[in-house]
Amino acid sequence: MPPRRPNRVAIVGVGYSTVGRNTGLSADELTIQAGKAALDDAGMKPGDIDGITTMGGDALRDAWTLGMEPLNWFSTTHAAGPAFSYAALQAIAAIASGFCHTCITFRIIHRQPPSAARLAPRPAAVPRGVGGDYQFLAPFGAGSPTQWAGLLTQRHMAQYGTTEEQFGAHVIAQRDHAALNEDAFFRDPLTMEEYLAARYVSKPLRILDCDYPCDAGSAVIFTTEERAGDFRKKPVFVESYALTAIRDLNFEILDDMTSNSPPHCAAEMWSKTDLRPEDVDCAQLYDGFTIITFQWLEALGFCKPGESGPFIAEGNTRLGGKLPVNTDGGACNVGRRHGANFCIEATRQLRGECGERQVKDAKVSVFSNGVGPFCGAALLTAD
Repeated sequence: MPPRRPNRVAIVGVGYSTVGRNTGLSADELTIQAGKAALDDAGMKPGDIDGITTMGGDALRDAWTLGMEPLNWFSTTHAAGPAFSYAALQAIAAIASGFCHTCITFRIIHRQPPSAARLAPRPAAVPRGVGGDYQFLAPFGAGSPTQWAGLLTQRHMAQYGTTEEQFGAHVIAQRDHAALNEDAFFRDPLTMEEYLAARYVSKPLRILDCDYPCDAGSAVIFTTEERAGDFRKKPVFVESYALTAIRDLNFEILDDMTSNSPPHCAAEMWSKTDLRPEDVDCAQLYDGFTIITFQWLEALGFCKPGESGPFIAEGNTRLGGKLPVNTDGGACNVGRRHGANFCIEATRQLRGECGERQVKDAKVSVFSNGVGPFCGAALLTAD
């Protein structure tokens, strides 16, 4: 391992709320459940926290509700950004720069509003024009994320010869990992025939290439290296991290649909550590759509550009392979936790807590979020 770096940040607690397709829980309830779970995991009291960041909640209200006061850092965002990593990397930076010593990070996401809101009468639709960039998409029925994901997928196939069977190999491998995770929605084995028979949502993107909408609250607690040994669980350390963007929020007109923000983010992350891709024992790479995982494998240097398809098809990303990927089953199987599951799975792997899906002697892991205009990634170590 490389020498310890100053201002190291550690993960000391992780937790989930109830997760389901239709929980009926409000954002506040999801936050409280996830926050309490993370505090319990760390053996920590609310008063031990002096910072909070959240994507999809309300930082100040959440802190007061959970009894976390006073605060030395807080941040709330509902803006576009690389999902959970957007809030998590702010927490890491706040601790590393001394603004706070212990920060809890939330990602709260709803499949749809709670039951009462769904049953309430809806006002009549009012015809209105479409402005901004969307005016150039709406007339063609475009605008869904599945459509830009289809573009990225098609381009990778056209440029590198990637096949639908190689995308299927990734989806099947993740399902096999999910079969070992009691927390996953989908655990039944999946065959290539079943994958290829699944309906297209934006050809060549299939429904099985998309993450699974659900209600979920996720929480991760970060603290300083000096404080990390005071809590219940073995700390996991943040070795390096990066939060980057290459342009404005417009996926449809990226300059390069096969190599966009992930290579820039990965280069920044690797520039801050002596570790290299070959040192990574498992990778937890965002899979809002299958193509995103393919781009991250290439960007992080686990395979060459255009070679992610064969790399996966050869079995390298399976448990027991060269680089086990998305060992919890990924968001296609555990639900759209918007990347928080990858940070939590990386943490649990480095603690050795993953049971049947545990990667033997895991010491280094990486998790990532985002693609296209923006993304974030962090390299974690067991010591």
